[in-house]
Amino acid sequence: MADGAAKEGQEWRLTLPLTLFFVAFFVGPLLLLIGISFQAERQMTGVLGLNQYAVFLGDSLNLDVLSNTLILGVKATALCLIFGYPLAWLITRVSARMQALLIFLVILPIVTSVVVRTFAWIVILGRRGIVNDAIIAMGLSATPLRLLFNEAGVVIVLTQVQLPLMVLPLVTVLQRIDPNLASASQALGAGAWRTFFKITLPLSMPGIIAGTILTYTACVSAFVTQSLIGGSRLLYMPMMIFQQAMDLQNWPFAAAISVLFMISVLLIVGLLVALSRSRAARLYG
Repeated sequence: MADGAAKEGQEWRLTLPLTLFFVAFFVGPLLLLIGISFQAERQMTGVLGLNQYAVFLGDSLNLDVLSNTLILGVKATALCLIFGYPLAWLITRVSARMQALLIFLVILPIVTSVVVRTFAWIVILGRRGIVNDAIIAMGLSATPLRLLFNEAGVVIVLTQVQLPLMVLPLVTVLQRIDPNLASASQALGAGAWRTFFKITLPLSMPGIIAGTILTYTACVSAFVTQSLIGGSRLLYMPMMIFQQAMDLQNWPFAAAISVLFMISVLLIVGLLVALSRSRAARLYG
């Protein structure tokens, strides 16, 4: 008994390597970032204050960039959910061999570089790209449409790039739903849509919430996609931070922007987590 208790008491040591790694490469840099954001002067002379935060929050242009970035994430995440849910549902309804093939096709883009995929979309959405050629060939437009360097193009590409992050959690949750529940619902007279909205959709909410959190955080911080597809005409938070840090060498202001951006995203994620717990409490008591 004493040996067992002693072993259980020493198990925490197994977590030491991961804890040290987490502190060294996440907590430490994060604290350093927060500390730099309180530097009152650009030259980081050691004078502390809230000047950088006041400058950002006092400029409506900066607030517009922040709100546009957060709204961009909402639009792309909503499209990922609209396209991802039917795909995840289909994956759970086909045979095992077809299911493996579909999951492989969903995962395949993840193993491809985001830069490569984004440049491929530049070719597809360009004035001489596949989409514009098809639109002109079908007579829908006489001239090529402007699909790049606008928000619509960024949302389209973000949806394709981040779609696997929505599909995989949904597949996991949908596979765990007992099919007898749907059979029982239909046996009691409920139609397919009523069964879906009363049984399948509520039980799949944990997957929706998890996929939404993963997709949203990836969309709002997608520096490569936002920069290449949006071009110089659109400014989002990741590019703004890059410009302040690398081009203007204003590290305190860039750090303050990063902290405010992180807090904004965490607030949205916190709301989603609270919604998830609320739904779980209502479903499972």
